[in-house]
Amino acid sequence: MSSKPRFVGEKICLNQVIRSLPASKAVIKKKAATEYADGLYPAFSASGQDVWLPDYRYNCHGVVVSAVGARCGKAFKASGKWNVVANTHPLALDEERIDWDYAWRLLNNENWWIKSGSGQPFVKVRESLKRSIYLPPLSIQKQFAANLRGVESQISIAQRSLAALDSLVKSRFIEMFGDLSGYESRTLKECVSGIESGKSPKCLAKPREGNNPGVLKLSAISSGIYKETENKALPSDAKATDGRVVCDGDILLARKNTPELVGQSVFVNHTDGNIMFPDIVFRMHAKYEVDGVYLSYALAHPLAGAIKSLAHGSAKSMSNIPKSELVRLPIPLPPLALQREFAAFVSQVDKSRFIAQQQIEKLQMLYDSLAQDYFGD
Repeated sequence: MSSKPRFVGEKICLNQVIRSLPASKAVIKKKAATEYADGLYPAFSASGQDVWLPDYRYNCHGVVVSAVGARCGKAFKASGKWNVVANTHPLALDEERIDWDYAWRLLNNENWWIKSGSGQPFVKVRESLKRSIYLPPLSIQKQFAANLRGVESQISIAQRSLAALDSLVKSRFIEMFGDLSGYESRTLKECVSGIESGKSPKCLAKPREGNNPGVLKLSAISSGIYKETENKALPSDAKATDGRVVCDGDILLARKNTPELVGQSVFVNHTDGNIMFPDIVFRMHAKYEVDGVYLSYALAHPLAGAIKSLAHGSAKSMSNIPKSELVRLPIPLPPLALQREFAAFVSQVDKSRFIAQQQIEKLQMLYDSLAQDYFGD
């Protein structure tokens, strides 16, 4: 820890209150059951409690740490009778001194753990638990855990609100257009003014004076909302090259394991051409006689299966879809007035979605602030 928490408490070595449990000869994950059945006990893999075994090794409150791999350091709460499979590290607690929930929140931080290895990183549990921490009294630990659970509950409510808004748009689309059968179709090439492929992360646009250019990341796009604060700033020594830019009203085809379109005018307010998108496979812009909101939604949902079928190779991703085949994709086109009516509905929903997203971000800031008070940096 690089700074003291606000609730300092007693400075101790963490291994005084958290100890490793024996886990030798743990079975590999593929030998465990993937569904519950009578007589099986919950078991933890590096992904969490997602398998079951015919016996249990532990009967206590504990914390299981993902020990190996890209997400090593992720931690999971365990209780009752449970077991683990390979690539995990089970821990037990002295619950007279450290609260179960408090301990889990402290350990469930991938950046907190001391790690080794580059190609296949792993946590150094024994070395990590030798760290000194400031441990508040048990009553304060419990109050802290209760405070964070309260914030998490509010975040969950806001997230459910976002999901409900997405379902509302889906329902409205079906109500207005059904399964899109019965409408005349045009090829995607006829519906858009152009389809351009994305560029690699090394290809940067020339920053314009007075603007703050950045790289448009997929993490900046959530539920149809473009969050400019999530952008990755370009380095100050970025060289001008022929990079692609995102413009207001663009429809973006994202690089995903399964086809997923995210897009249109809500993403980018910068129309000066200074935002890049290395994770975007295709970019297009709807022609005047086709509404961009309708087109982006149709591509992302009812036509997603047709797009997926165009992917070549073993990795069925957007990057394996030939542009020559994508442009021939038939697009059902309801009357333009109906498309625009749907777009107007989406615009109203987007306002509510934006408010919910802002609420989530504020609650997350509150969560981080509370964690800072108790754990420090």
